[in-house]
Amino acid sequence: MPIYLSGEIKETGSKLKLDDLTPRQIVAELDKYIIGQTNAKRAVAVALRNRIRRHKLPPEIAQDVLPKNILMIGTTGVGKTEIARRLARLANSPFIKIEASKFTEVGYVGRDVESMIRELTEIAVEMTKQAAYLDVLERAKQNIEEKILDILLPSNNSYVPNDFNEGFANSEDNIKTNRTREKLREQFKSGELDERLIEIETQDRSNAMIDFVGGQGMEEMGVNIRDMFGNLFPVKTVKRKIKISDAKDYMLRDEQEILVDMEQITRTAIDRTESSGIIFLDEIDKIAGRESNSGSPDISREGVQRDLLPIVEGTTVNTRYGMVSTEHILFVAAGAFHISKPSDLIPELQGRFPIRVELESLTLEDFKQILIQPKNSLIMQYQALLKTEDIKLEFTEDAILTLAEMTVTINKFSEDIGARRLHTLLEKLLEEISFLGNELENKNQIIDANYVRDKLEGIIKDQNLRQYIL
Repeated sequence: MPIYLSGEIKETGSKLKLDDLTPRQIVAELDKYIIGQTNAKRAVAVALRNRIRRHKLPPEIAQDVLPKNILMIGTTGVGKTEIARRLARLANSPFIKIEASKFTEVGYVGRDVESMIRELTEIAVEMTKQAAYLDVLERAKQNIEEKILDILLPSNNSYVPNDFNEGFANSEDNIKTNRTREKLREQFKSGELDERLIEIETQDRSNAMIDFVGGQGMEEMGVNIRDMFGNLFPVKTVKRKIKISDAKDYMLRDEQEILVDMEQITRTAIDRTESSGIIFLDEIDKIAGRESNSGSPDISREGVQRDLLPIVEGTTVNTRYGMVSTEHILFVAAGAFHISKPSDLIPELQGRFPIRVELESLTLEDFKQILIQPKNSLIMQYQALLKTEDIKLEFTEDAILTLAEMTVTINKFSEDIGARRLHTLLEKLLEEISFLGNELENKNQIIDANYVRDKLEGIIKDQNLRQYIL
């Protein structure tokens, strides 16, 4: 029996406000995208709810209520990153995912740990800016309309009557001009003028940059000349002769920038970073080793932990927008811990991740649900992609089961990469259909178990053969 995924998940009612979401409802929202891992979902749901509760406390108490950072332990592909990412989207919080293995101890060449706070602040500023742009969108469009009408029919605002007759004539001219302007306005709104060429002035957005090498905190920073010297380099405008339809887009960004208050946006973004920022620190197990005298090339691992400690504990980091406190940023760390153990982290850092959650390996039933249940399931994505070329893709129940069984088998006998294995198998499975696309005569493609075995059994045999090759 074919499974039609488009109606698998139905939207329920209006979207709830974040303040109204209970931990149970937060878990239910995460269930729409992530299969299993109930313990991890409950942990992050409580952490998010505690943030909401803290914002309702008196300031003198709220200042002392620190976030309970979370350490997720589990193999790759079981949903660690997705849980943190979906939590951030649900909370509309500034979010950054970064690998701990990219950092080096102060004094070594590489990224310093404070760079993640600067990046998180950049994300918060951009989020706040886009929200502010949305608030002034209608007003900006109205201003653009008036400016384009001024270009098409310049208004005469310098009228000063010398005597009654001349004033009457000028008044008649103004009435005619206004009528013409209103006609142009109607044509503008209906799109009749979209193909007409006009000349406009817009800001030149090509920024002159200088790259610096070396220096703490400068390892990844391209310094903008205009930021360094302020008004020494005034904003340059360029003239463009373009269609009115394109002029609307060019002028919109300039008009929005005029209407918003960047200082207020910066203050709001810093507050947003400090009170609701989330940092997902992946691969923390890669820096879990202790110092040794063996001359290992990883001698900075414990140093990175020591550098991370004040950031996680709560310190103040200098960013291009001002000082940012990390005291109430939520840190979610994750690692497979195949070779090392959480206890290999320095004790001080262990203490800053009081909530530990072990994510379970995915089962056969989990893989089946991952293929069909989430709102963004892989099969649904392929169906949507191929539908653009009028191809209707259907999967039978036995095809779903066979795909899940093959995923379990390959993960068992080779590297266990969890749900990421499904990407490989589905891409191989649908390779021919995707390649032919709209050249296919049969637009209704039904994928059953026989089709899956025919396309993927070679992968299983290759995996089995590799076990006997030295």
